[in-house]
Amino acid sequence: MAHGRGSIERLQQQLEARTHELAEAERHAEEARRQLAEARRQAAEALEQQTATSEVLGVISKSPGDLEPVFQNMLENATRLCEAKFATLYLREGQAFRLVAHHNAPAAYVEERRKNLLLCPIPGSALGRMVATKQPAQIADVQAEPVYQSDPVRARFLKLTGARTLVDVPMLKENELIGAIHIYRQEVYPFTDKQIELVSNFAAQAVIAIENTRLLRALLAQQTATADVLKVISHSTFDLQTVLDTLTESAAHLCDAEMAGIVRPRGGVYYWATSYRFPPEYTEYIMHYPLRPRRDTLVGRVLLEGAIAHIPDVLADPEYRFFESQRLGGFRTSLGIPLLREGTPIGVLVLARPTVRPFSAKEIELVTTFADQAVIAIENVRMFDDLQARTRELTESLQQQTATAEMLKVISRSTFDLQALLKTLVESAAHLCDAYDSAIWRPDGDRLLLVAHHGPIPAETLPLIRGTVAGRTVLDGRAFHIADLQTEDAEFPESSENARRWGIRALLCVPLMREDVTIGTIALRRSEAQLFTERQVALLQTFADQAVIAIENTRLLNELRESLQQQTATAEVLKVISRSSFDLQAVLDTLTVSAARHCEAQMAAIVRQKDAGSYYYATSYGISADSNNYFKSVAIKAGRGTVVGRALLDGRTVQVPDVLADPEYTWSEAQERTGFRSVLAVPLLREGHPTGVLVLSRSVIRPFTDKQVEVVTTFADQAVIAIENVRLFDEIQDKNRQLQLGSEHKSQFVASMSHELRTPLNAIIGLTEMMVKNTARFGTEKALEPLQRVNRAGTHLLGLINQVLDLSKIEAGKLELNPQTLQLTQVINEVIGTAGQLAEQNKNRLVVDAQENLGALTVDPMRLRQILLNLLSNACKFTKQGEVALRARRMVDGREWIELAVADTGIGMTAEQQAKLFEEFTQADSSTARQYGGTGLGLAITRKLARIMGGDVTVTSEPGKGSVFAVRLPGGVPNNKDGTVPPTPAPGGPGYRGDDARTGP
Repeated sequence: MAHGRGSIERLQQQLEARTHELAEAERHAEEARRQLAEARRQAAEALEQQTATSEVLGVISKSPGDLEPVFQNMLENATRLCEAKFATLYLREGQAFRLVAHHNAPAAYVEERRKNLLLCPIPGSALGRMVATKQPAQIADVQAEPVYQSDPVRARFLKLTGARTLVDVPMLKENELIGAIHIYRQEVYPFTDKQIELVSNFAAQAVIAIENTRLLRALLAQQTATADVLKVISHSTFDLQTVLDTLTESAAHLCDAEMAGIVRPRGGVYYWATSYRFPPEYTEYIMHYPLRPRRDTLVGRVLLEGAIAHIPDVLADPEYRFFESQRLGGFRTSLGIPLLREGTPIGVLVLARPTVRPFSAKEIELVTTFADQAVIAIENVRMFDDLQARTRELTESLQQQTATAEMLKVISRSTFDLQALLKTLVESAAHLCDAYDSAIWRPDGDRLLLVAHHGPIPAETLPLIRGTVAGRTVLDGRAFHIADLQTEDAEFPESSENARRWGIRALLCVPLMREDVTIGTIALRRSEAQLFTERQVALLQTFADQAVIAIENTRLLNELRESLQQQTATAEVLKVISRSSFDLQAVLDTLTVSAARHCEAQMAAIVRQKDAGSYYYATSYGISADSNNYFKSVAIKAGRGTVVGRALLDGRTVQVPDVLADPEYTWSEAQERTGFRSVLAVPLLREGHPTGVLVLSRSVIRPFTDKQVEVVTTFADQAVIAIENVRLFDEIQDKNRQLQLGSEHKSQFVASMSHELRTPLNAIIGLTEMMVKNTARFGTEKALEPLQRVNRAGTHLLGLINQVLDLSKIEAGKLELNPQTLQLTQVINEVIGTAGQLAEQNKNRLVVDAQENLGALTVDPMRLRQILLNLLSNACKFTKQGEVALRARRMVDGREWIELAVADTGIGMTAEQQAKLFEEFTQADSSTARQYGGTGLGLAITRKLARIMGGDVTVTSEPGKGSVFAVRLPGGVPNNKDGTVPPTPAPGGPGYRGDDARTGP
C-alpha cells in the first residue's frame, strides 16, 4: 500500500509539474501572440505612414509652384494618421502667424481666422512654447491651461473648436521658424511620440515644398525681369534713362528691397541718376548731393574699393557717417553693387531696406546680374555717343561742352535728317560764337549751293571761284579769318562787294573736310569788324567736323538703302526662282518687274532668242497691250540701229541717255509707240555669248546711275541662271524619258527571254527527275549521279531565271499580288518544312520561336513564302553547324504589324557590307561570292516584295556572331471575336517568347 501511495504521489507531482509547464507554455504563447499583433499593428502603421508620405511627395512633384494642394494633402493625412479631429497650417509673418491651410476645421473658427488674419504667440500657449523652443509643443488638455481661459483669443478658440488636446509642430528652414502645423482632438487624449514624429515629417516636407515654390517663383520672376530689362534695352537702345529706371525697379522687386537707385558719374563726382520708392524728401536731397570715393558712405565705399559693399545696419556700422541721408531715407540695411567697365566703376546700383534684414548671397548674385545689364546699357549708349565724347575731349571750356552736347543731341534725334541737322548746326554756331549769321555751302559743279542758313544777313548760291571767301576755302581746303571783309577788294573782290551790299564785316570760313577732300564750308559772319576768339574758331572747327560726320552718315545711309534695295530685290527674285524653279515665265516676269521698280524705270522687258540670230520680247512691264503685241511680233537682230541690237552685237551693257539724240538709233516706231528717251540694255550672257537682253527705259532724259546698272546686271545674271536651270531640267526630263523607255524595253526582253528559257528548262528538269526515279526501267543506274547533277543545276538555273523575272516585273511595276487571308502559323510550318533540307546541308539546327495566337494575316501567300525561304536559305548558306531561328510576333508601333525575323549564328557582316546588302546583283564582298556563291538578287527581291506589300526588311549583324533579318508587314485582319486587335504582350509577360534584341523594330 505504501508503495502504491508513493507511486500515486509521484504521478500527482508529475501531473502538477506538467500542468504548470502547460500553463507556462500557454502564457508564453499568449505573449508571443500579443507581440505578433503589436508587430503587425506597427507594420501597418509604418506602411500607412510611408503611403501618406509618398502621397504627399507625389502631390509636391505634380504641383510645382502650387502649395495649396500640397498643404491640403499633408493636413488630411496628418489628421487621419494621428486620429485627430482637425488640423491647421500657419506661416510666419514677422512675429505673428497667418492661417494658410486647414482640414476639417470648424467653419466658425475658419471664419474667425479669416477676419483676424494674424495669430500672435503668447507665453504659456502651445504656439508660444513652440516659438520659444523650436520644438513640438503638446498640451494634453488646453481647457485646463490658465492662459487659454485668460487670453480672449485663446478662449474664443476653445469655444469655436471644442479642442482639448493639441500639438504644435514647428516648420524649420535651416533652424529658422517659418511656420507650424497644428493638430487637435476634441477629447483629452495625448498624441504619441510616433504621431508627433509623423507630423514633424510632414512639417519638413512642407518646408521643402515652400522652398521649391520660392525657388521656382524666384527663377520665373528673375527670368521675367531679365527678359523685361532686355526688352527695354532692345526697344530703347539709346534711351539710357528708361533702361536704368527699369533696371532699378526690377532689381528692387526681385531682391525684396523696398528702395533702390543707380548712381552715375557727372563732372568728376557721382550723383543719383534713378530713384525707386525712396521718400520724396530723400530724393530731392540726394539728387543734388555729390558723392565721392570715401568710406563714410555706402556709395563712396563701393567707388573706393571697386567691390560690393553690404552694410547690414548703417546705424551700427562704425565707419558710416552719412546720417542725414539715412534720416531722410529711413533705411537700415543697404547694398551697393559697382557698375564696372574694364575693372573701373562707372556707377553704383544701390538697394536698401527700412529694417535690419541683410541681403542673401542669392540676392546679391541676382542684383549683380542687373548691374552687369546696366553696364551693358551704359556701354551701348557710350559707344553711340562716342562721337560726343571725342568732341568733348577737344573742347576746353564749359561752353564748348554745352555746344557739343547740344549738337550731338540733335544728331541723335535727327540722325539721318540732314537738312534739320545742318539747320540746327548753323543756329548753334551763330549763337555760341557770338555771330549774327551762319551758313553752310556745298560744291555742285561750278557753284556753291547754300544748304543751311541762320541769321538776318542775306545768303545765296555763290560761284565756285577764288574771288569769294567761301570759294577760296573750298578750292584751297583751308580756313580764312577776316576782320573786315569790306576792305578786302584786292584778295576777294566778289565777297568784298557782297559785304558792302549786305553789311558784312568780320568773317570766319572753315572747310568741311573728308579724307583731305573739301566737301563744303561753314561760315560765321558779323556786322562789326571784330575777330572771333581762338575758342570760337576751335568751336566752329568742331561744328565743321560734326557737319562732315552728319553728311557722311547720310551718304552712308543712302548707300546702305540702295544696297538694301538691291539685296531685297535679289532676295525676292531668288524666292520666286526657288518657288517656281521650272516655271521660267514666272521667274522672268518677276525679274522684269523688280528691275523696273528698283531702278525707277517706267518700262522694262526681257528679249530672248527664238531662231538663229532673231530675238523677240519674252516679257514686258509698263507697255500697253497694243504695243506689247507689236514688240512680240518684231524680230530684233544684232546691230547698231537698236539699243538691244547693240547689246547683242557688243556682248556688253549699252546705255543711251537719249535715243532721239543718238545718231545711230533707227527704231523710230518703237520710240513713238512708248515715248521712251533714256534706255539701258544688259545682255544675258551664257559662256560669253548673249542669249537675250534685259532692257529698261524711261520716258524722260535721265540716265541710269552706276548703282542701277549694277542692279540690272545682277538681275540679268539671275535671268541667265533661271534660263539655264530650266534648260538643264528639260534635258534631265528628256534623259529620264529615254531611260524609262529603255528600262521598259529591258523588262520586256527579260520577260520574253525568261519565258523562252523556262520552257526547255522545265522539260530538262522533268525528264531528269523521271530518269532518276526510274533508273531500273531505263537502265540508267550508272548515270544516276550525273543525272542528279543535271537536275540540281537545272533547278538552280530555273530559280535564277525566276528571280530575274521577278526583278523585271517589280522594276516595270507589273508584279501583281494575290492577297488572301491565311493563318500565319500554317504558313510558318510549311516554310519550315521546306527549309529543313537546307538546314541539314550545313548541319544547322532550325528552330521556331513564334508568339501564341498569331492569328490571321491578309497577304500574298506565295510571295510571303518566297520572302521567308529566301531569308532562311540565306541564313542556312552562311551558317555551319549553328542555329537558324524563325521568330514571329505581333507588335504595335503606331499601327499593328507582324514581324517575322530570321536569326542565325553564321559569319555575320560588317557595317560596310550591310550598306550594300540589298543592292541588285551585289553580295557582301567578292570573297563571300566566291566561297558561298549566289547572284545577289535574293535579298534585293525580298526587300522589294516586302515594300510592295506595305512593309520592309531590315538587318542587324556583327561579324563572327551572326545576322538578324527582320520582315515587318502590316498586321492584317484582327483576330478577336469583337473585331479588335489583341494587345502586344509586354516583354517577360504571358505570350512573349524572348525576342532577340538583334531583330530590331
